[in-house]
Amino acid sequence: MNNAYLDIIRIRFLTMLAYRVNYYSGIVIYAINIGAYYFLWQAIYGDQPTLGGFTVAQMTTYVAVSWMSRAFYFNNLDREIANEIRDGSVAIQFIRPYSYLLVKMMQGLGEGLFRLLLFMVPGMVFVCLIFPVTLPTSLETWMIYLIMLVFSFLINTQINMLAGLFAFYVENNEGMMRMKRVMVDLFSGVIIPVSFFPGWLEGIMKWLPFQAITYLPSSVFTGRTEGGMALQVLGLQALWFAVLLLPILWIWRKARHRLFVQGG
Repeated sequence: MNNAYLDIIRIRFLTMLAYRVNYYSGIVIYAINIGAYYFLWQAIYGDQPTLGGFTVAQMTTYVAVSWMSRAFYFNNLDREIANEIRDGSVAIQFIRPYSYLLVKMMQGLGEGLFRLLLFMVPGMVFVCLIFPVTLPTSLETWMIYLIMLVFSFLINTQINMLAGLFAFYVENNEGMMRMKRVMVDLFSGVIIPVSFFPGWLEGIMKWLPFQAITYLPSSVFTGRTEGGMALQVLGLQALWFAVLLLPILWIWRKARHRLFVQGG
């Protein structure tokens, strides 16, 4: 990898480090969210051993790992890209000797590494001390999950980049970005596992990339998806990563002829 891109990762990491106190409080906030969902699902399950293919123990682990995974893959690249398009600063990127899209991906990776080390990992340890979370005992499961977590970041970042690039075509895409955030949280399985959706909607979700962000990796982590099936869902993530590259590159090429600046 070009040293310039490595520097971009390092600079974003150090920038995030300056605001680390905000992320320490974020650990508490995420723990509260997990606690709220934990007691909610306990009440929903009652005396039932399984719901939607999840046992109570699996659901507890699913909730914890889903929210803490979100701490890693979440970023605001969509808003950053949209702002740079609206104020015209993106124009200078066309003549610089690097890929603007790759720079944004590396900035997101720098933020993601910060969130992984100072938010997700300590947050998961904190949550495991409070709630009965069951961690995988298989090294293979951990390896597959960690690879899937990287793809979760990549796919979520690609969706963010797509939402941000639409600022080339609309004067204000704030509503689109908010809708995207709701759709990602809902349809990825952070709020409700995909298996709890009505059958027809669950079928539609299988043809969309959202489940590859949270539901599929968390299903592997909880042990609901094992062995060959785990490798299949990993392959599905890789497929979505490749597919999402196409609209991003297409929009970026078309957008070069549509740039206009709002304001002065």
